[in-house]
Amino acid sequence: MKEIVVAIDFSKGSLHALDYAIAFANHVKSNVMMVWVDSHTNQDFAFSAEVNEFREEAIRNMEEIMKSKKGQLKHGKLSYKLRKGKVYQEIANQAKYNDASLIIAGTHGVTGYEEFWIGSNAYRIVSYAPCPVITVRYDFNIGPEGIKSIVLPIDSTLDTRQKVPFTVELAKLFNADIHILALYSTSIKAVQRKVDNYARQVQKYMTDAGINHYIESLQADNITNISIEYARKVNADLIAIMTEQETTASNILLGPYAQQMVNHSPVPVLSIQPKEIYSISTR
Repeated sequence: MKEIVVAIDFSKGSLHALDYAIAFANHVKSNVMMVWVDSHTNQDFAFSAEVNEFREEAIRNMEEIMKSKKGQLKHGKLSYKLRKGKVYQEIANQAKYNDASLIIAGTHGVTGYEEFWIGSNAYRIVSYAPCPVITVRYDFNIGPEGIKSIVLPIDSTLDTRQKVPFTVELAKLFNADIHILALYSTSIKAVQRKVDNYARQVQKYMTDAGINHYIESLQADNITNISIEYARKVNADLIAIMTEQETTASNILLGPYAQQMVNHSPVPVLSIQPKEIYSISTR
């Protein structure tokens, strides 16, 4: 894995995401770049003393972080970049410019996540990202062995399998187990058979790749809640999802599945865009 981009706004959540990223990078031997975005939109103040002071404070904060984290990144380089514009667009632009393998962003959970811009922009970062994104809560700590257990929900959508190659490569890097979770959001047998078929294909892929895995099927009125409950049950370190997922009537009322996962999951969430199958090995 080449480089990890971390969204920074100096909040508790984003600084915790940085610690998570450094621990993650030490396992996959990658660089880490911190990115702060000046999101002031009033162009009349673009060169004002107030805005310059704001930017200078950001530089001082970044330099302080660089000093405090010196030596923690064992196999790569820690750096930072300041950008101006919309937060989610500039994080995505920097990741694209660096050909980053992964973006890591902090979330604040169900309450209080709009206090800082990372929390309120977490799902937008996921949606705009040119690469996979891990969103992590401020109260989740990665263990010394890194990621050891990954939950992989499988539903009836065609795109649901696209997350498998990247997740498998990640499992190889961490020597992690994968829990395949076949989710039935309907009682229609034809749809359930489709889910079963997809799950069997994923299981064969993992067998061929030499990944230790488990498989379970569950009925799910809300696939977000069921996925989170199952992740807690198996003590998972990560839940891997697509950014566009199956929608049920209950999910329509509560918001898209992927957005619910990013905002509500106490377990870090790996989100992958459906438009491309990412592969760590090609970066």
